[in-house]
Amino acid sequence: MTNIRTGSRGALDPVQTAVADSFAQWRNLVSQSFVPLEVRSDAAHFRGRLRSRVLDDLSIVEVTAHGHEVLRTPALISKSDRLYFKLNLQLSGHGILIQDGREATLRPGDIAVYDTHRPYTLAFAEDFRLLVLMIPHDAFDLPADSIAQLTAVRMAGDAGLGRMISPFMVQLAENLDVLSGASGHRLAYNAVDLIATMFESELNVRRDPVGGSRGEMLKKMRQHIEANLGDPELSPAGIAAAHFMSTRQLHSIFHEADTTVAGWIRTRRLERCRRDLRDPILDDRPVGAIAARWGFLDAAHFSRTFRLAFGEPPSAYRRA
Repeated sequence: MTNIRTGSRGALDPVQTAVADSFAQWRNLVSQSFVPLEVRSDAAHFRGRLRSRVLDDLSIVEVTAHGHEVLRTPALISKSDRLYFKLNLQLSGHGILIQDGREATLRPGDIAVYDTHRPYTLAFAEDFRLLVLMIPHDAFDLPADSIAQLTAVRMAGDAGLGRMISPFMVQLAENLDVLSGASGHRLAYNAVDLIATMFESELNVRRDPVGGSRGEMLKKMRQHIEANLGDPELSPAGIAAAHFMSTRQLHSIFHEADTTVAGWIRTRRLERCRRDLRDPILDDRPVGAIAARWGFLDAAHFSRTFRLAFGEPPSAYRRA
């Protein structure tokens, strides 16, 4: 174990700080704090600092360090189970992100996303500071295969929705200490929703403009499902009728995306329930009420389904 100095600024301060005074310490620190990484540097002297806040499954980390390079290799990926996206906001200095055959050069204010389950390279030629959000795949309303179209794509902080979302994320970096309690939890997940909105905007810009394509139809079906998750009568027949198609056509569209209509509805409902169960603002709401809010009217069925998906019953998950 290396002598990495860690600590916080008081018992009520949820921000954890870790400082590495050598590159060997830093190499261990970043792999422990994110996912296992190969880290490289030619610097004779090295210093880096992480300030982090963990809220449920979401990690928010401010990184300040001398220039270096990190690589996520296939061998390291094979040792990981949980699927995460990482979102970088460049705060100072410049960085290069490479993934999926794309390369993004990032300057202060720019945002970029990458997937920890596929190889990537991050390189910083000089001292830098950035904010990293590590977010599970299933925390986003958007499907992972859609977000995959945006990996290593520069989203400018001075254009489009970036002009609003980049300053908001800068404020997250500057105020990690206030992201505590029920309001901090809700604010952090609001940030995830804002990021998803930005992703959807970017996807709209890049999307094939030809109307009626199977991909466009799938997007519309998923949007309809998302808007009606709380309706216990939501069904393939109703979704198909709302879009003037046969249920056979609907099932075919989802089959091409390697899923089913029922499976997609169940997954999205479970994710909504999971988030509500960990929301401190909803602590006094019964598990059954949360389940019913998202279309699960049979409490026993919900408990079995939740346990199958997350490995424990909803009441135990809430207490964890």
